[in-house]
Amino acid sequence: MISMTSKAIKQVKTIMAEDQKEGITGLRVGIKGGGCSGLSYVLDFVKESRPDDKTFEFDGVKVFMDPKSAIYLKGTEIDFSDGLMGTGFNFINPNAQRTCGCGSSFGV
Repeated sequence: MISMTSKAIKQVKTIMAEDQKEGITGLRVGIKGGGCSGLSYVLDFVKESRPDDKTFEFDGVKVFMDPKSAIYLKGTEIDFSDGLMGTGFNFINPNAQRTCGCGSSFGV
């Protein structure tokens, strides 16, 4: 299970409304190999889920995640920051044993 803060949910809804992404049904959250700590977070707007995806819904925002990513992201909270130190989505991942300085990659 993952969670999203109200700021993250609001930002996803804002992006989807502004871009008027035709046919987009949700947000894909996942991981891929790479980054300075070994694994990188992935966010992408998608039109449909895949057959083996785990699906979550937060205040009307559907989030899709493949089973492999779910192992590494279990318990993760997705937040959104728009402060002076930078703007973007942040992953608070209890499984990460090390992270890079930019916060976009992690290792387990």
